Amino acid sequence: MKPLHPVMFAGTGSDVGKSIVAAAFCRIFLQDGYHPAPFKAQNMVLNSYVTPEGLEIGRAQAVQAEAAGISCHTDMNPLLLKPNSDHTSQVVLNGKPIGNKSAYDYWNRNFQFSILNSQLKKEVCAAFDRLASRYNPIVLEGAGSISEINLRETDLVNMPMARHAKADVILVGDIDRGGVFASVYGSILLQSPEDRKLIKGIIINKFRGDMRLFEKGRRMMEDICGVPVLGVIPYYKDIYIDEEDSVCLANKNCHLSTVTCQLNIAVVLLRHISNFTDFDVLERDSRVNLFYTNNPKDLSQADIIILPGTKSTLDDLQELRHNGCAQAIQLAHRDGKMVIGICGGYQMLGQTIEDPEGIEGGIARLPGLGLLPIHTTMGAEKTTKQVTFLFEGQECKGYEIHQGVSDTNEAILQTDHCIGTYIHGFLDNQPVIEYLLGKTNVQCSMFNVQCVEDFKEEQYNKLADHLRQHVDMDRIYQILTSHD
Repeated sequence: MKPLHPVMFAGTGSDVGKSIVAAAFCRIFLQDGYHPAPFKAQNMVLNSYVTPEGLEIGRAQAVQAEAAGISCHTDMNPLLLKPNSDHTSQVVLNGKPIGNKSAYDYWNRNFQFSILNSQLKKEVCAAFDRLASRYNPIVLEGAGSISEINLRETDLVNMPMARHAKADVILVGDIDRGGVFASVYGSILLQSPEDRKLIKGIIINKFRGDMRLFEKGRRMMEDICGVPVLGVIPYYKDIYIDEEDSVCLANKNCHLSTVTCQLNIAVVLLRHISNFTDFDVLERDSRVNLFYTNNPKDLSQADIIILPGTKSTLDDLQELRHNGCAQAIQLAHRDGKMVIGICGGYQMLGQTIEDPEGIEGGIARLPGLGLLPIHTTMGAEKTTKQVTFLFEGQECKGYEIHQGVSDTNEAILQTDHCIGTYIHGFLDNQPVIEYLLGKTNVQCSMFNVQCVEDFKEEQYNKLADHLRQHVDMDRIYQILTSHD
């Protein structure tokens, strides 16, 4: 089988669908007999995942690795930035945190060039080279927009990475948000002549309506850009792929259900919420109306309340006290409602949280909600590992990513109406879901649930089929095997 060039899916902006398109091509290449692997040099996101080695990467690359049929590895996302606030991020290099940096320091040219840039560039290029020696093709994902010319000299993930990888670049534009001609044309025109030559095609994503209405537009885009449009992908609603970007939270359900046979499960909407993919399985359960809220009245009417993970536990706990959610959660628990805390949410349910070293910021100590008998101390060391555990006598699995240590060795701490756990993916396990739903007063019908692994496989195949229908795979293979 002829080897393929690396291919990069770059974007006209954030949330245009690069991650999903890259996952789709990972599955397509796998189906066609290749041995693909995903790669994103630098990712900025709160939704992360743990590799089998116990190291941390962006969740999108873990999803893309699943689509490619391989285990995830830090070489697939060697540099991860996890925002602590609007101004600072934790820098995770090759799966391990190396410190916090302000956005100004990280992107400032003099600081970057003198301290970080050469080291980070060397690390991300080495990670790519290791992957490329083992897999073919490498499916690269860009970050944000490729036309942020003010960041060009410090960019590690877009066109400089494409140059190092000698990748064919396919530009993804989102027609749903409007202005797709300007965004695609501008993204290409703002490249240097050298980088412009790397852009071999355009994919228009999230099209709604009759595809025939865009035929003229497709020809016009090819004429003005001088680059072929390789596909126009319709918007879909019936394919479920894990997403990592908090932008998609805006599209989540935020309303109580009035259907009497449905359980209302409220996820507390924290300002620094992380790993919200913990709730995807519950969200698909027809017995459940899962919704996100920071409204105390909505929380009081929910059947189950979940406090999710957060990157800033103390800051979010303080906000819960200010907006009345803390009191609403305590009252709901007092009334016999089930309350669940995951990761940072678990810490909040305890007696106290202390941060003597200022790991999270300026808040040194806060009382917790007092629902669980634990005390937590923040520290510099970060726990990252995959775990298996028993629940109701059945083996389950998940993963841990957390800063801070609680004074209990229990991965899961349970009382009559409260469960706290450090385990992400806890709610992906059917024994856990059936236990929780059985603890409420709402009568739900039996529900046959497909196991998570089988469901994901089905979704990756559906996604691949969807793209095959709407992109020119023959032309893409020609591009990826040409000698130009």
